Amino acid sequence: MRYVRYAILAILAIVFVSIAMANRDQVTVELLAPAFENVVGRNWEITLPLFLVMLISALGGLVFGFVWEWIREHKHRREAGRRRREVKRLEREVGRLTDEKHAGKDEVLAILDEADRRRA
Repeated sequence: MRYVRYAILAILAIVFVSIAMANRDQVTVELLAPAFENVVGRNWEITLPLFLVMLISALGGLVFGFVWEWIREHKHRREAGRRRREVKRLEREVGRLTDEKHAGKDEVLAILDEADRRRA
């Protein structure tokens, strides 16, 4: 399995290097459209190789997607946490009620009753 992972990583590296070599031309990335440049008074720009623009865009999209999904799943994580707390509370209550039920009984009989309860 390790060799399969290395093979996939090698193929990805070859693909990324070939994309980078094929897209070395310089491009200028501007922050605002030319129509808004007059309103703001300045248009920020940077000149980068095209493959870097593509890579940064892909990574930005991944980060944006991960954050969006994390926010979207917040309600599910909150509900799971609430249910975990409820289960712990109920387990403590069952333990307390079991202790009350077996108070004053022989310890061996209490253990047998506990085993019967768990089997059922």
